[in-house]
Amino acid sequence: MSSRSLVASPTLGLPIAQMRSVFSAEDVERKLANLQASGNEREYESLRNTWQRMLERGPQRFAVKPSGVPDMAPLYELLPNFGEVLDDVKRHVALSQDSSDSLEVTPILLLGPPGVGKTHFARQLAELLGTSMSLVPMSSMTAGWLLSGSSSQWKGAKPGKVFEALVDGQYANPVIVVDEIDKASADAQYDPLGALYGLLEHDTAQSFVDEFAEVPIDASQVIWVTTANHERGIPDPILNRMNVFEISPPSPEAARKIAGHLYRNIRREHDWGQRFDPVPADDVLDALAQLAPREMRRALVTAFGNARLDNRYTLEADDLPRGGAGRSRIGFLQ
Repeated sequence: MSSRSLVASPTLGLPIAQMRSVFSAEDVERKLANLQASGNEREYESLRNTWQRMLERGPQRFAVKPSGVPDMAPLYELLPNFGEVLDDVKRHVALSQDSSDSLEVTPILLLGPPGVGKTHFARQLAELLGTSMSLVPMSSMTAGWLLSGSSSQWKGAKPGKVFEALVDGQYANPVIVVDEIDKASADAQYDPLGALYGLLEHDTAQSFVDEFAEVPIDASQVIWVTTANHERGIPDPILNRMNVFEISPPSPEAARKIAGHLYRNIRREHDWGQRFDPVPADDVLDALAQLAPREMRRALVTAFGNARLDNRYTLEADDLPRGGAGRSRIGFLQ
């Protein structure tokens, strides 16, 4: 599996991209030919369609990296409690500059209470690096095939999330978020985290085999972000493969900055937002600062709606939902 340079535009500040093969077309052609020769095409129609789709899309995917160390000051302001993680990302980006090397980021584990912005960080990271993001929610996962696919011999079998991100996606180095990894429910028959042992290691990830497609996939460029409330329940071999960062809730002042940023974003994203005040009042920011970051956006949208019901374009603290976002039955105060 190889890569070749596609574009490099440092003067424009655009990402540098290479085309990288994420699988061997010859391997797929051989598998398809063997299936056709066996006469079992109808029995394995889904598998045949998967291999045909792989050949139609081809093995080449974009492997992107910033053309220089980007200005990350806005991210430090938006994610003030993620400073250490952002420092780590900046180091990895710096190492990949002025060379043909791909961007490699040591797998990241974000530890912290719900709502501190762990998943939001991953989205911002993907945007910063110019790639895509896929979310794998481990709390609802009862078997390992969500990541690695299930055997084609099983009814309803299909490829896993890693296959989907690399083969169905556009990038060889997507951000894949394994959310709430500490809530994966292992049983005696199959370890839901089993696939991660190889995927988090660069060398073994180069030949990751999805159990459905049965074709080696190059997952070595994937940027892994895992989240958890605590380390309990995460096997040591998994922990040892990642850089672990403890994410605390933002300070009151940092929370006010996050709330102000979200206010400006919502206002900018909507035509109706232009009618509201450019900045919210201090008491609105103080009230929002009491919420977890992921609750702030919902609370703000509710507040904007309440202000309009009252024929105002200025938010007041009373416009915010009482007792936290999402607790009002229909989203607006009555």
